[in-house]
Amino acid sequence: MAITHETSAGMGGIRTAGDLAARMQMSKGMKINEAKEYIAGKLGISVFDLSDSTIMNEIREERGIGELMARPGAPIGIEAKIRIEELLGIKINSVGRFKRMIGM
Repeated sequence: MAITHETSAGMGGIRTAGDLAARMQMSKGMKINEAKEYIAGKLGISVFDLSDSTIMNEIREERGIGELMARPGAPIGIEAKIRIEELLGIKINSVGRFKRMIGM
């Protein structure tokens, strides 16, 4: 966990794609390069673009997968996590609990 956190924080966390890479590492046991390639493929961008905060801010805004600065009407919290879960094809525990709570 500590190594995964350090790697994702080094990628810029939510500023870029560090949080997404950490999720893939923890949920699928991927190595960092494998996680980056998987995420880049899902987003339709290059691995290099994953670390560009300008490009990733635009992509996060378009896809509704969470942004650094909350703004009115933008998906935050569980809504953004639901979209991340769908985009990456993974299970996020808090999303599963939320769906069970509301009967989805």
